[in-house]
Amino acid sequence: MKFTIDRAALLRPLGHVQSVVERRNTIPILANVLLKAGNGRLSLTATDMDMDIVESVDCNVGADGALTVPAHTLYDIIRKLPDGSEVSLEATGEAGRVSVTAGRSSFTLPALPADEFPSMSGEELPHRFSMAAADAKSMIDRTRFAISNEETRYYLNGIYLHATEANDVAVMRAVATDGHRLARVEMPLPEGAAGMPAVIIPRKAINEIHKLIEDTEGEVSIALSDSKLCFAFGDTVLTTKLIDGTFPDYERVIPSGNDKTLQVNCKIFANAVDRVATISTEKSRSVKLQMDEGTLVLSASSPESGTAREELEVSYSAGPMEIGFNSRYLLDIANQIEGEGVIFSLADAASPTIVRDQDDDSSLYVLMPMRV
Repeated sequence: MKFTIDRAALLRPLGHVQSVVERRNTIPILANVLLKAGNGRLSLTATDMDMDIVESVDCNVGADGALTVPAHTLYDIIRKLPDGSEVSLEATGEAGRVSVTAGRSSFTLPALPADEFPSMSGEELPHRFSMAAADAKSMIDRTRFAISNEETRYYLNGIYLHATEANDVAVMRAVATDGHRLARVEMPLPEGAAGMPAVIIPRKAINEIHKLIEDTEGEVSIALSDSKLCFAFGDTVLTTKLIDGTFPDYERVIPSGNDKTLQVNCKIFANAVDRVATISTEKSRSVKLQMDEGTLVLSASSPESGTAREELEVSYSAGPMEIGFNSRYLLDIANQIEGEGVIFSLADAASPTIVRDQDDDSSLYVLMPMRV
C-alpha cells in the first residue's frame, strides 16, 4: 500500500475520525484508524464498537491496499507538519510497520492488519429518509444542551427522535431532558420517515454529528432500524448503535395551566442574568426573578460574594410573583432563542415554567424552578 496526499486534505477527515477513538483501549486495534487506498481515493475508518465514522478523500494512490495505524499518533504527526506539505504513507517491507514521510520529516509507525479491524456495517436499515443539513443541525443545536450526563438514567443520555402529530400535522420531534430542564424541537416530517421507530441517539454520536455537519450544506441521508442509525452526508458516513431503553413520557412534564406570561427582550435578559449570576454561589448558581406590573427584578446573593440586583422593563401584567432558577440553565435556553423576544409562561414558584421563542413555534423549553 502506498499513497501521497496533501497535508490539509488528510488532516480534515483524520481529525473527524480520530475523535471517535477512545484514548484508553483494552483492544489494541480499537486505537487504530483503518486506511484503505484504491481507485484514487483514501478511505479512513475509526470505531469504538458503539459508533464508527467512515470518511473518504481524493489522493494519489501508488499501490492499492489497506492497513491500520494508531489514530491519535498519526493525527498528531499530520497536525504538526507545515502547511502545504505533501504526505506519503507506505507499508514498508518490514512486517507490522508503515512509514510516513513529508519533506525532510520521516516517521515509522506500528501497523496492524486491516482484516482484524471490526466492522459495524452489514445490518439492514429499513427506514430511510433525507433532510436538509441545516434542519438536522438546528434540531441538534436546540436540544443537545439538555441531554443528561447522569449514567444511572442511561435512557436520558441522548436525544429522543420520533415521528408524531402536532395540531393534526405530521412532525419529526427531537426531545432531550436531564430532569431539571427539557428541550423539545419539531419540524415537518420528512418524506419517508412516517414509519420510523422512536429512537434514542446517544450523546457521543450527537456530539460527533454536530461537529461533522457544522460545515455541511445540502442534504443529510438518514437510515435506521430499532438498534442502529446511520447519518450520511458528503464523503462521510457515521453509524451508531442506539440506546436500548424507554424514554419517559415527556408530555406529562409539560404544564398546560401556566396562566402568567412574562415577555422580555432575549439579549437584554440574558446579559442581565449573566451579570447578576456573578454573585450567585458556584454550587447553586441560583438567580431570583421578581415580577410585578411591567417590571422584572433579577437578584442573587451569597455569603461570600455579596448581593446583585438588576431591574428590567418587561411585558407582565399578572400579580406579583417570585421564582428562582439555575442561571446556567436560563442562559443555555436563552442561547437557543433566535428571535428578539422570549416568552415565559409561569404558574407559581414551585411549578415548571415553559419558555418559548416569541418568533418560533417549533421549539419549546421547560425549566424546573429552584428554591432561593
